[in-house]
Amino acid sequence: MADERLIVALDFHKFGDMKNLVSELGDSVNFYKVGMELFYSVGTVAVDWLKSQNKKIFLDLKLHDIPNTVAGGLCSLMNLGADILNVHAAGGFTMMKTAADRLREESARAGIVKPKLIAITVLTSIKQEEWYGALKISEQVVHFAKLAKDAGLDGVVASPQEAKLIRETCGEDFLIVTPGIRPAGSDINDQSRISTPAAAIRNGANYLVVGRPIRAAENPREAAEKILAEIKEI
Repeated sequence: MADERLIVALDFHKFGDMKNLVSELGDSVNFYKVGMELFYSVGTVAVDWLKSQNKKIFLDLKLHDIPNTVAGGLCSLMNLGADILNVHAAGGFTMMKTAADRLREESARAGIVKPKLIAITVLTSIKQEEWYGALKISEQVVHFAKLAKDAGLDGVVASPQEAKLIRETCGEDFLIVTPGIRPAGSDINDQSRISTPAAAIRNGANYLVVGRPIRAAENPREAAEKILAEIKEI
């Protein structure tokens, strides 16, 4: 059984490239992120194929609009069978609550398992010196996390640097999904607020989203298994 705390990001334009990586990783990875790049290129085909392979899916489309539009969009996406969906916390409390309530109602009406709904806090590519908010990034992230919890969401996406603060503030049952994971020696690329896999888990992360350190590795399966070994005992 693969350790589902590792979510591999399928940041590809082509279905064939996605399929090749998933096939290469085999039974070492069971959870995948489908984001804008892949979904906008190939649409629901990516999700359908992953489900046919009995993989779990984080559909990372970051909805952000007026409350009814976001709620309606989530209910449409719910029918694809993804395990996690997300919205931007910057859309506000009412948007998040409307989305969470509608998703709960519609999944119950359809008789299907409700996907987890999480909120993007502050993107991990943003540095403190370029942050425009009145609060520090860490303070803003915790504020968004509390709003998301109060609105009835299951958790948030946040950098591993804020995971400990969120865990302390929002409790043990609140999901924390952390991108910006970089094993020791990896390139930072366009991420800013990063952490190693083990440190992120120790700080309270439930899931680690890893893309380039696995996708661009000479041996992707070996790279994934090194990360899994690092977090195995935590």
